[in-house]
Amino acid sequence: MNKKLLWKIIKNVLKVVVTIAALYWVFSKVSIDDLKDAVVNSNPIFLLLAFLAYGTSILISSSRLLSFLKAIGLNVSERYNFKLYQLGLFYNLFLPGGVGGDGYKIYFLRKKYNIKGRKLLGALFFDRLSGLWALCLIIAALVIFMPQLKIPNYLTILGFCAGTILYYFIVGKFFPDFKSNFIKTHFKAIGVQSMQVLSAIMILYALGFEGKFSPYLFLFLASSLVAIIPFSVGGLGMRELVYMWGANFFHLDSHLAVLISLLFYIISAIMAFTGSYYIFHPSALGTDKLPSVKEIEESQTED
Repeated sequence: MNKKLLWKIIKNVLKVVVTIAALYWVFSKVSIDDLKDAVVNSNPIFLLLAFLAYGTSILISSSRLLSFLKAIGLNVSERYNFKLYQLGLFYNLFLPGGVGGDGYKIYFLRKKYNIKGRKLLGALFFDRLSGLWALCLIIAALVIFMPQLKIPNYLTILGFCAGTILYYFIVGKFFPDFKSNFIKTHFKAIGVQSMQVLSAIMILYALGFEGKFSPYLFLFLASSLVAIIPFSVGGLGMRELVYMWGANFFHLDSHLAVLISLLFYIISAIMAFTGSYYIFHPSALGTDKLPSVKEIEESQTED
């Protein structure tokens, strides 16, 4: 067994261990019966609205990626791009080991359009980076309305503005392909995060919450930041840890905090599962069968 394969196995095992350990700790602090009762008594109309809001965020996110692909000269159809996006969602959430969803996107786009992998990596990287920028924007806005954090408003505004200016300068200086549609792609990024925040609000309504939303939304966004780091399987467990820590810090209902995280995960999992269609019907992506992990890894070494 070579070192690369061994490290991959160890990394995936560690992710599973971290996920199980985090979930075990969280559920040792809350009552499973109380969680179950809250879900059973939740409002299905608001849960449906939460799902639709999340689904809208995925459509906007797919459109944002398409804008980045067009910036590097790829004339990809919206339909084909969305199919790849669905497949990517499935692999990232259910099979986060190996090459992940981005690896499959790069493979199919290189095969179909004969473009260098480095350009595709750049487009996917800035697609993620724009999402991170929008996430920080909404977090900064929430911080202003949360005096308990004791962060001066001018520092929050100044820090975000300075970071945005530096970000735009680096893009314009070193990645000119993405400068021309900078405003359009980042407005779409704001749309993605706004729809996901709306989804969290609908979940709160579904659970009958009538208090102050901002602490819960702050934790929702903070947990999204933590979930970006691949410590666990699909961010599961890490999100709940953030909610539990935040519930103690802000003196919130820990059961409600964990429920928001779990219900959002379920909604995202249902949406991601739609990508499994292409595993059984690869012809929809213009191929007889999906490539193996080995094929994708070999293709990434080519240029």
